[in-house]
Amino acid sequence: MRTFDDMLADEMQDEEFRKAYEDIQPEMDVIRAVAAARISLNLTQKELAERSGINQADISKIENGTRNPSLNLLKRLAAAMGMTLRIQFIPKKTSSGRHP
Repeated sequence: MRTFDDMLADEMQDEEFRKAYEDIQPEMDVIRAVAAARISLNLTQKELAERSGINQADISKIENGTRNPSLNLLKRLAAAMGMTLRIQFIPKKTSSGRHP
């Protein structure tokens, strides 16, 4: 049985797929970070909503990728979880392994 990683590795050989996949990575990183932080604190979406004053439905939409949160909203979520929001710019590497 093929794993997701095997399938992804095959699909990444397609230039168009790879570009589309890389284009959505920042959004996917935000989704994973919000959900992982909440889960690490053993909070439900409802509990995080109560702490943050953000509607539980909006938290759900952020975590399932149907809402693109503002920076201010992410800061409120971080504060409600006793965390600091940090955003990084990371240099891209070319196929030679060098930065452009």
